Amino acid sequence: QLQASGGGLVQAGGSLRLSCVVSGFTFDYHAIAWFRQAPGKEREGISSMWTSEGSTRYADSVKGRFTISTDNAKNTFYLQMNNLKPEDTAVYYCAAFRGHGLGLEEGMYDYWGQGTQVTVSS
Repeated sequence: QLQASGGGLVQAGGSLRLSCVVSGFTFDYHAIAWFRQAPGKEREGISSMWTSEGSTRYADSVKGRFTISTDNAKNTFYLQMNNLKPEDTAVYYCAAFRGHGLGLEEGMYDYWGQGTQVTVSS
C-alpha cells in the first residue's frame, strides 16, 4: 500500500514536500512516480524514478522546480516542490510498479496512493 501526505495550501513561490510511505513491500527494483490531477483535467505524470539506478525523469512543467527522492530506511519517497505556481494546484498521487523504467503513463503503475490536495494561491 502507498500512503501520500504533505499537501496543503501555500502561496505562489512557496514550497511543499509530499511524502509517500510504502508498506507491504520495499521499493527496491521498482519504478516510483508522482502524478497529479487538476480540476477538469486528466491525471498526468510529473516525475518518476527507477530506484535500482536512481535515474529520474520530470515533466517539462515541473523540471527545475520539483525533485523526487527516496529514503530507503523509512521506505518512503518524496516530492520536493519549490517555486510553486497556481497552475500546480491539483490532487497529487504517488504510484509504483515492480520493474524498471521512467515512464509517466499511469497504465504502467500497479500501486497507487490515495492522493493529497495541493492548492497554490496567487
